[in-house]
Amino acid sequence: MPSPAKAVELEDAPAKRRVLVVDDHPLFRKGVVQLLTDEPDLEVRAEANTSNEALGAIRRQRFDLAVVDIGLEGSANGIELTKSIKAEKPALPVLVLSMHDETIFAERALRAGARGYVMKREALDNFILAVRTVLRGEIFISQEMSKRMIFAHLHGGADAVSPVDRLTDRELEVLQLIGRGREVKDIAQELHLSAKTVEAHRAHIKEKLNLSNARAVARFAVQWVDQQR
Repeated sequence: MPSPAKAVELEDAPAKRRVLVVDDHPLFRKGVVQLLTDEPDLEVRAEANTSNEALGAIRRQRFDLAVVDIGLEGSANGIELTKSIKAEKPALPVLVLSMHDETIFAERALRAGARGYVMKREALDNFILAVRTVLRGEIFISQEMSKRMIFAHLHGGADAVSPVDRLTDRELEVLQLIGRGREVKDIAQELHLSAKTVEAHRAHIKEKLNLSNARAVARFAVQWVDQQR
């Protein structure tokens, strides 16, 4: 039978913070899980490949944080999943991971309800810092992105609405990849969509931006991506 001192130590031991990891790239998800597992006060309670799996997990279990990749397989990407999570579990903080430049997607992620945004190429350096920042109830974005958002706010950025703002999150992903020179089949593979679905997104982009054809979409996309750098 443990001594009273031992019993008190066990009772006073802080509970681990429970994390859901949502990413459809198994190797990267494994790396994220390992980073979290290495922290003594964090515990990965569930992993998910898709939005549906993630929503099922939060309905069955309680979590302290959801780590969500933007580029999820299927029609609902990580930003759409973030909106769904906030609709069902408003108190559950979401940290978004993305291969996309934060200058393009961070603000959309925050508007959707995310509390932080980390680019995958910087995940090893900033991921745990971002996790702890979000768990404290604070917002995590890079210093550079924070400066950009403050500058836009002070100089009337809300009034300077870009035509790109008419695009859905998935259409914006497709536009960015077109601007980087990707072909339809490559975009389909990267976003885990069919080529037909990517072509439909490109057609919607053409209509929303009032462009004449696919070539005009490509020219616009290249110019737009260059402007974000």
